Amino acid sequence: MDQIAGVSLQQTLSPQMRQSLEILQAPVAELSLLVRQELEVNPVLEEERVETEESDAESDADFDREFEELSRMDDEWREYFSQSAAGHHTSETEERRQRLFDSLTERPTLQSFLLEQAATAGFSETDLRLANALIGNVDDTGFYRGTDSEVAWLCGVTEEEVARVLATVQQFDPPGVMARSLGECLALQLDRQGHGETLARRIVDQYLPELARRKFPEIARKLGVHVADVQKAAELIAHLDPQPGRQYAGDPEQVVVADVFVERTLDGWSVHLNDRDIPHLRISNYFKDLMSTPGSGREVRDYIRDKIKGGKFFIRSIQQRQQTILQIANEIVQRQPEFFSQGPSGLKPMTMSQVADAVGVHETTVSRAVSGKYMETPFGMFELRFFFTTGFQTSGGASVSNESVKDAVSSLVASEGTRNPLSDQQIVEILSERGIPIARRTVAKYRDQLGILPSHLRRKFS
Repeated sequence: MDQIAGVSLQQTLSPQMRQSLEILQAPVAELSLLVRQELEVNPVLEEERVETEESDAESDADFDREFEELSRMDDEWREYFSQSAAGHHTSETEERRQRLFDSLTERPTLQSFLLEQAATAGFSETDLRLANALIGNVDDTGFYRGTDSEVAWLCGVTEEEVARVLATVQQFDPPGVMARSLGECLALQLDRQGHGETLARRIVDQYLPELARRKFPEIARKLGVHVADVQKAAELIAHLDPQPGRQYAGDPEQVVVADVFVERTLDGWSVHLNDRDIPHLRISNYFKDLMSTPGSGREVRDYIRDKIKGGKFFIRSIQQRQQTILQIANEIVQRQPEFFSQGPSGLKPMTMSQVADAVGVHETTVSRAVSGKYMETPFGMFELRFFFTTGFQTSGGASVSNESVKDAVSSLVASEGTRNPLSDQQIVEILSERGIPIARRTVAKYRDQLGILPSHLRRKFS
């Protein structure tokens, strides 16, 4: 019975609801990518060049209720499957998992991965030499950048032999590798998935430029098929990898991009969102007009109506995300005045439940909204989760966060004498004198988290 209930919950989460959760949880850089992807698959959406504002209080209220409901159901769904999954996720299994990750060797390059496959592909000596020459012309994205004539001259073979070996190498992993164009890359992946004789394959072969401009009705008319079928094919194509070699590229330097900026002004603190790289969307007037065109068939109108509905929901999901994050950020600034005047040492205990009540959303919504998001402050960049912390009650009745206590421990160690560094017990006594009751084991834990060695290892004799 529980399994049936769990499946029912899973089925309740529609694609739109899942999309809303994905948008809420996405950091700003990832959100920009999601918007670009949606522009590719929904032809009625277009990037807005001039900022406009539309308000509809009733639709906003309906959306808010639906958004909170899907958040609640998603939470229940995740909780059910985490409880019903076979086995339990313990610290022991986590340690085994970490040891496995630590034991992994460095990820091979794309070229080395392809060369390994060529060595076991059963090539003759001549063909293997030819395959290696071809692989030497692959770029970081997985595309073949050489020419058949150059490789033929280099290896002393005919261009027909080059084409024959290249066709074999193009069957290597990752799917789509060694293609000479985007169309060929996508076609190779469709063939590998068993879609070689499908509408998607025909579109890739014949109408890739039209697909890029989302001219679905035009493609449907030229191929003599339904618009809905073109849309399904476009969705299939959208899930292919246009750069199959990038997964073997070296890990790029991780750059943290702030979702929220907090700046001091004459009137206090100014909080604003980073939406510079997020395209502003609107529903295309072309498709609105097409809905009322007398010559438009019922199928076309139904298709456009469905896309407009999905487009509006997508736009509102982004607006809701922005509004939610801004409200949470404002609440953080309001509740943490000491942090913004003193820095991390002024951080006060604050829970997500408190902020959720103040903003008027579910606690799980706050958790998703702050996940992976960063705030740029006068004291540096901080993850939004940093501001949610438990704490201690001082002897005077005031509350201090555990981050503030960590900062105090760090400051004490930084100012200690190198010949007589402070022991954990001495730090406990100093903090107790300041009205902060704390256990020695807690000081030891915070010291480890701060990367501070025990006192006997910090002592210097010279």
